[in-house]
Amino acid sequence: MQKITPFLWFDKQAEEAANFYTSIFSAAPVSHSAGKTSKIINVSRYDEAGAAASGMPKGTAMVVAFELDGLVFTALNAGPHFKFTEAISFVVNCDSQEEVDYFWDNLSEGGDPKAQQCAWLKDKYGLSWQIVPQILMKLMSDSDPAKAQRVTAAMLQMKKIIIADLQKAYDDK
Repeated sequence: MQKITPFLWFDKQAEEAANFYTSIFSAAPVSHSAGKTSKIINVSRYDEAGAAASGMPKGTAMVVAFELDGLVFTALNAGPHFKFTEAISFVVNCDSQEEVDYFWDNLSEGGDPKAQQCAWLKDKYGLSWQIVPQILMKLMSDSDPAKAQRVTAAMLQMKKIIIADLQKAYDDK
């Protein structure tokens, strides 16, 4: 059993969001999700007593357990009392530009375009994600400070990270 589980509070979209996320991760490029599962695990629904106590319609999803690349999440429909902030985000580590493009394009669809910078995006539910090519940290932490600074400067100009542009900044003299 997973020791720590991310728990996400939604107003009324927990089941919709879980379906959205699992559809994206289950269709990811093969190199990303090889051997890992992304699926809805179970859904518990508000019964009559729960509906009366929460104000949610009877039959509405209350708690949705879902898995993204083998990591279990819990989503709760509990009303508009709390919103997501950038203080919490999920990093998707990518091996290629194909993966960066795939996750960026799919997770940002319908999200906030003003909240996109330096690999960060906010999805249509207000949840923040970082779509990061693994080579970024390698290039930014190079022992040659001039190379690392050029890569950092290039990254700071980007929304979605473009690996070829990072490499070009790294290689420039």
